[in-house]
Amino acid sequence: MAGRLSELSEETRLRLLLNAVRDYAIYLLEPDGIVASWNPGAERFKGYSAAEIVGQHFSRFYTEEDRAAGLPARALDTAAREGRFEAEGWRVRKDGSRFWTHVVIDAVRGAGGELVGFAKITRDVTERHEAELKLRESEQRFRMLVQGVRDYAIYMLDPDGRVTNWNAGAEAIKGYTADEIVGEHFSRFYTEADRAAGEPERALAATRAEGRFEKEALRVRKDGETFWAHVVIEAIRDEAGELTGFAKVTRDITERKRAEVELEANREALAQGQKLEAVGRLTGGVAHDFNNLLTVIRSSADLLRRPGLSEEKRARYIEAIADTAERAATLTGQLLAFARRQPLQPERFAVADRVCGMIDLIASTTGAAIELDLSIPADLGWVEADPSQFETAILNLVVNARDAMPGGGTLTIAARNFDAVSALALAGPFVAVEVADSGTGIDPELLDRLFEPFFTTKPVNKGTGLGLSQVYGFAKQSGGEIAVASTPSRGARFTLYLPRVADGERHAAKTASVDENAPLPRRRVLLIEDNETVGGFARSLFEELGQNVTLATGGEAGLAAAAAANGGFDLVFTDVIMPGISGIDVARALRERWPALRVVLTSGYSEVLANEGSHGFELVRKPYSVAGIAAMLRRNH
Repeated sequence: MAGRLSELSEETRLRLLLNAVRDYAIYLLEPDGIVASWNPGAERFKGYSAAEIVGQHFSRFYTEEDRAAGLPARALDTAAREGRFEAEGWRVRKDGSRFWTHVVIDAVRGAGGELVGFAKITRDVTERHEAELKLRESEQRFRMLVQGVRDYAIYMLDPDGRVTNWNAGAEAIKGYTADEIVGEHFSRFYTEADRAAGEPERALAATRAEGRFEKEALRVRKDGETFWAHVVIEAIRDEAGELTGFAKVTRDITERKRAEVELEANREALAQGQKLEAVGRLTGGVAHDFNNLLTVIRSSADLLRRPGLSEEKRARYIEAIADTAERAATLTGQLLAFARRQPLQPERFAVADRVCGMIDLIASTTGAAIELDLSIPADLGWVEADPSQFETAILNLVVNARDAMPGGGTLTIAARNFDAVSALALAGPFVAVEVADSGTGIDPELLDRLFEPFFTTKPVNKGTGLGLSQVYGFAKQSGGEIAVASTPSRGARFTLYLPRVADGERHAAKTASVDENAPLPRRRVLLIEDNETVGGFARSLFEELGQNVTLATGGEAGLAAAAAANGGFDLVFTDVIMPGISGIDVARALRERWPALRVVLTSGYSEVLANEGSHGFELVRKPYSVAGIAAMLRRNH
């Protein structure tokens, strides 16, 4: 068909091809460099028409400095000698503007091999060149930045963990020059123990999986010295997501670690000092209060020895001894409450009922000068705690509030249900009882010390410093918390939090009433007590009450006595804390062998009782009294 390219002559097709190409300047040069042809691409790039440039020397496209350096002639010489010349450089358009070109000059030879000219192809690559320049400048700035950093070791690893570059910071921190370390595996910076444990491999595996790895650990310098390092490794991936290596940043944090160790040591020393101070205050307070109590007891005992003492004085001194012994028992109870070592007897009770039942006692304690403001909702929850200790805690808070208002004021007792207490990080639900006063308030510097035993802000002889300690110990041992807030001259607010439980039943007292005047039944009693003095006194006490007593000094001896009698006792009364087998273990063994045998525990302090309770056995607290033992004997088991 007419007009088909295949029907045209080869010369015509070639001319059409060259004229169609506009992205390349394609033209011929004579052997001496004179332009012999010119395509539209050349006109577009360089601005000259064919009529303007054919017959001109191609060197006019070069910059003035390149012409002065003889670059055009060298290009033709290279093409003539080697058959081809290729380069990139600046060229000049007709309007004088410069552009960056990629140039290829090929020698054109005749049939006999003689040089007949040159074929020249030029492409404008200015945009690519500028992009490369910007990239190189950016890379250079980055290299300068990395090399300028001396506080961080910044370097690259290949996918196998070998070092591929090394900055000045790495040399400063680790001691190796770039020539010494590039190409080496980064594991040489690890301690021998970490290498043996596979730590380097795990670090790279974690980085491959997660993209990032971060850790603080010991590393080793060139001279063998270890130092603490903060290490970050980042995975480097190409556009296809393939791992190409790792970027690693290490910082020497030895000084920070040393400072942390010193700070911790100072903190521990301070804490130890505070503990010793607290122990000293505790022992001093105990010694002071017990010496006062012993003074009354000893003086009363000495006076009782005097001949011719009237019955009225004898009764008074005996009453003083009994009263002082009761105060001593209260003192030890407060100490045990603070230490959370007091055996509790928890019951489920309604807080509203218990607090409302104390109102008359609270009113008589505070006096007429203090106004009582109550806010106890009817739907207040139930708790499971020792009701006696709960009432003591509330009363201690009330007394503390009263003493903060010597001139009168307002005492507020409020209670609320809480699902959680975020400020104290307590997961609920809770019942909170607040006791607030409008008194003198508390110095902020003293708030952290309020619950320490024998610490008090009250004047001398106005308080023992154990009331708030009892509240603290009761709250903690009951699974709760005590919080305090105060502003000087504007009063204080104490809040007791106790875990809330499901509503229980209101029961009558667990034990039936007993007739205190009824004669005591005579019982066969196995008394187990490892302390000879206490055991002898207790034996006399039981015998004075008409009991038939067998004394065993220790748990093993007690079990042996029970076995010898084949369990033939009506009652076993055993101390809890004894060397060897404890009283609780004795009680368990007796219950297992003789289930009907009544066993009663006695203790002034037992960590087991405090933590686990009495395991279902009756408990009589030391110091016990004649009346207390008699009541225990009268009770039917």
